[in-house]
Amino acid sequence: MAAGREGQAAVWIDTHCHLDAAEFDTDRDAVVARARAAGVTQIVIPAVDAHSLARVRELAHEHGFTYALGIHPLYVMNASEGDLGRVAEALEQHRDDPRLVAVGEIGLDFFVPGLDADTQQRFYVEQLKLAKRAGLPVLLHVRRSADQLLAGLRRVGFAHGGIAHAFNGSEQQARAFIALGFKLGFGGTLTFERSLQIRRLAAELPETALVLETDAPDIPPQWLYKTAEAREAEPGQGQGRNEPAELPHIAESLAELRGWTLAQTEEITSANACAALPRLVAQEAQ
Repeated sequence: MAAGREGQAAVWIDTHCHLDAAEFDTDRDAVVARARAAGVTQIVIPAVDAHSLARVRELAHEHGFTYALGIHPLYVMNASEGDLGRVAEALEQHRDDPRLVAVGEIGLDFFVPGLDADTQQRFYVEQLKLAKRAGLPVLLHVRRSADQLLAGLRRVGFAHGGIAHAFNGSEQQARAFIALGFKLGFGGTLTFERSLQIRRLAAELPETALVLETDAPDIPPQWLYKTAEAREAEPGQGQGRNEPAELPHIAESLAELRGWTLAQTEEITSANACAALPRLVAQEAQ
């Protein structure tokens, strides 16, 4: 286990992990055990659709983690107005649950073809309103959509902050999110030397703006990534599966870019995560 503050065991927070994903169905307990052995003591599990609302809460309570409730932009095309109602009902029902830390994963995705922009916008804005009513921060999906997400935050008058997950926008957009009280999530993409823009942002933005995440089972770090050629050579194997135990290794890339020790990286990013998601503070105190 990596060393943390003053020689103590590290306490890493994975601010975005889809622990409920089918990729973990065969060995979820082992995945959790490896994460804990690596020092990842807290994981935020975001829902992606109305069907996963109960499951993410169940997993958070089962393993002592935290969760977020919302509908992901890649799933809104198959969602209904009734699903928004289910999110609203779940937020109301569990409003006093200390493990409910945010509304998410919500946002906009203008990279994947075939997604209706108006439908995405409607679900995004309505869920921002739900978060505002609940007094909770949000976990934002940001893919070629930073300006539109920022416009929505301003239009709704959203002031509870949160995390811009897997941030990959410009420095100007990054600073606009920061000005609105958001932290920026950095994960596996950070470990690729060719990710020049993301690595530059991670190195130069204010240290108070950075949090760590895996987005497991997605966005594998460089050492797990499989090229198209490798996938062709091993048909059926797919992309390398990411998992929360990789977080301290991803943190090493951030530490190198910032000139921090690993202990400093743990302390700074964990404090930032708790600032972004205030209910994490009580969980970390346990």
